[in-house]
Amino acid sequence: MISFEATLQKFEEKGEKSGWIFIAIPVNVTESLNPGIKTSFRVKGKVDDLGIIQTALIPMGDGTFILPTNAGMRRSIRKREGARVKLAFELDDSPIPVSEDLVICLEDEPAALEFFNSLPKGHQNYFSKWVESAKTSETKVKRITQAVRGLAMGLGYGETIRYFRKQ
Repeated sequence: MISFEATLQKFEEKGEKSGWIFIAIPVNVTESLNPGIKTSFRVKGKVDDLGIIQTALIPMGDGTFILPTNAGMRRSIRKREGARVKLAFELDDSPIPVSEDLVICLEDEPAALEFFNSLPKGHQNYFSKWVESAKTSETKVKRITQAVRGLAMGLGYGETIRYFRKQ
């Protein structure tokens, strides 16, 4: 496990990442974790005392990576932009489970299943995590329905979310 400290930073104007709060991961850390890799990869470990698994480090295109931090993560560690955090990571190559409920419903819609299977694993995971993060069964059913409809129309995750927001 590789340990280091970093500061929570915020993107001001950075396209779709504008406003994100993130942790910049030093190049020596990413090279130690996954040498020569320039695409997103997953880590497990800790951010302060918060355990993380299957968490993606995102490449920035210049050889560096970031760890985006969502509001839930920041609340858990009780830190905001500008705060220092302690990190300990190792490569997480464990398989990411796909929502069984989503797969069962996709099997009833061949076009949606075919499109879902054509997506990269990471994009399949967006749908799966979205469905499984629902707090109520009603929300889960609604998300599965939207996912299947969106996939049947050939829409990716972001496109599906935007399409149904407009409805």
